[in-house]
Amino acid sequence: MKMIEKYLNRIIQGDCLEIMHTMPNNSIDAVITDPPYCSGGRSIGTKIKSTTQKYENTPQGRPDFIGDSRDSRAWLMWCNLWISECFRVLKEGGYFLSFCDWRQLPTATDAIQIGGISWRGVITWNKGLAARAPHKGYFRQQCEFIVWGTKGACPPQEAGPFPGCYEYHVKQTDKFHIAGKPSLLMEELCKIVPGNSIILDPFAGSGTTCLAAAKTGRKYIGIEKMAEYHRIATGRLNEYKAAQSENLFA
Repeated sequence: MKMIEKYLNRIIQGDCLEIMHTMPNNSIDAVITDPPYCSGGRSIGTKIKSTTQKYENTPQGRPDFIGDSRDSRAWLMWCNLWISECFRVLKEGGYFLSFCDWRQLPTATDAIQIGGISWRGVITWNKGLAARAPHKGYFRQQCEFIVWGTKGACPPQEAGPFPGCYEYHVKQTDKFHIAGKPSLLMEELCKIVPGNSIILDPFAGSGTTCLAAAKTGRKYIGIEKMAEYHRIATGRLNEYKAAQSENLFA
């Protein structure tokens, strides 16, 4: 445990492959993460557009994020690299949850198995009827997915069984990243492990997973490559810690 303590309850700025490589084996209870999907655009011309252009109908001034221009084969190979590191640092029976959309769902289910994770299913996140569709007669793309599995066996525990589908709508006031997920959704996902467990997010973004872990009594380790989002995530966590301290001494 001492070897992992220096990483705990921090968001570290840097590349997740480099940082995870320094982390000890079998030290993490769960990986809950939201990597770049690389699913926006079919041609190289559209793939290299900014993430604001690809994913926001009305720009909200959030920083663009990097790493979203790979094609499906390159994305699969890249996922193998970081998921293999996740597998190494996970404890036996540890959970692995990774978001994706419908376009990358088949590749994501391959990726976690190539990385050594035992694929156990797909969780649906229903974003609601505000999700866009190109025209009438078309089905709304209102769901994204969480591919999940475990390192080896999935041991029984007191909590659960957990829902296979969550419905949380996106609120702009709760969205700090172009691809940010609802805080309440992330809090529910953190509950898959007991209190005081360690949750790793290799793509911390604006820090929502780490903040959800803190709010639900779990420990966290976040890694974020971009300085802009590292500042946002750290600021959100510092604000939460300050509020907790005020409540403690009120």
